[in-house]
Order: sequence, then structure tokens, then C-alpha cells
Amino acid sequence: MKPRLVKAGLTTIGAVPELSTARLVLRRWRDSDLGPFAALNADPEVMRHFPAPMSREESDSFAHMVRETIDRQGWGLWAVGVTGGPPYIGFVGLNTARFDAPFTPAVEVGWRLARDHWGHGYATEAARAAVAFGFDELHLEEIVSFTAPANERSRRVMERLGMTHDPLDDFDHPRVPDRLNPHVLYRLKRAEIAGDPDRP
Repeated sequence: MKPRLVKAGLTTIGAVPELSTARLVLRRWRDSDLGPFAALNADPEVMRHFPAPMSREESDSFAHMVRETIDRQGWGLWAVGVTGGPPYIGFVGLNTARFDAPFTPAVEVGWRLARDHWGHGYATEAARAAVAFGFDELHLEEIVSFTAPANERSRRVMERLGMTHDPLDDFDHPRVPDRLNPHVLYRLKRAEIAGDPDRP
């Protein structure tokens, strides 16, 4: 069975595309996002499968880098808001993985949402839109995702996206501590969704 990737609504603000789904908007970052982003990055549960929670300075620096990337190339880790609800719940989008690993450089789909917004299917919904954008607009041949083995929540999202895991692809991530390695790698190829009747 082919993965179901529903194309999101696509608008362009300046030169930067923004995506909309049934419940969510994937958009450029705003200054007002920095506070809630810092709060989720300081949450030990959100950051359980990352090296450590972030300080406010570290969080702001990361957000600045993400904003610059989107402004420069027109896509990246978009800020996510709920239509008619919270204007910022975290980020979902695409990022170029350039660290030293057998599969890099590669484009990954990734997400990080505030804990209050877990369990609603938001990560999957937004990630489907990001993956469809990667294949349809960027013409990527493959999109990957990876995480620590114990991160079952993220692994379930990857599986809902139709991504597959081969244990032979597992790798040591050079930028995380030993307790988080080896990382598991999931892949989704354009050819695997070609001809999907559920896609417009």
C-alpha cells in the first residue's frame, strides 16, 4: 500500500511558500514565536531524545538560524500554528542534513511540538504536507528522517508517513551523545508514492 500524502494548500508570502492543511498553517517565523519556542525547548520531556534541554539563548540562536534558512532558500523548518487556535505550537518541515554519515547529504523531514499539542495528529498532518512539498515543489528523489531508537512517538509518525526502516541503515550520529546512538534511519522515495490515487 502506497503512503498517503495529501498536498497542502500553497501560498507565497514574498518569496517564501507557506503551507496550509485542514487544521494547520506552516509559515514563516515571527518574533512572537520565540517565547513559546524557548518554553518547549526547555521542557525535559520534549527534549528527552535530544542531547539536552536548551537555554533561552540557545533556543533563540537556533530559531534565528532556521528563520535565515527559510528566508534564503524559501523552505525549511516552518513554524506551525493551529487554524483558529494557538498561533504557535512548534515547528515541522524540511532540513538538509550535512553531517558525516553514509546517507548524507540528504533532506530530512523533522518536527518538534510543545507537549500540550501531542496526541492530536498534528506532527503527522504537517509532516505529510512538508513531504509532499519536497517531492512536488523541490523535486526530491528521497526524503529521510532519523531519531534515537527509543523515540517511539517520532518513529510512529515516520511510519504513518509511509517511511521504511532498514536496520542496516542505522548509524552513529556524530552530533549527539553516545546514549542516543545508534540512530535509526527511515526513508521515503519519490518512486514509492508515484501514482498514489489519493493525491490530487
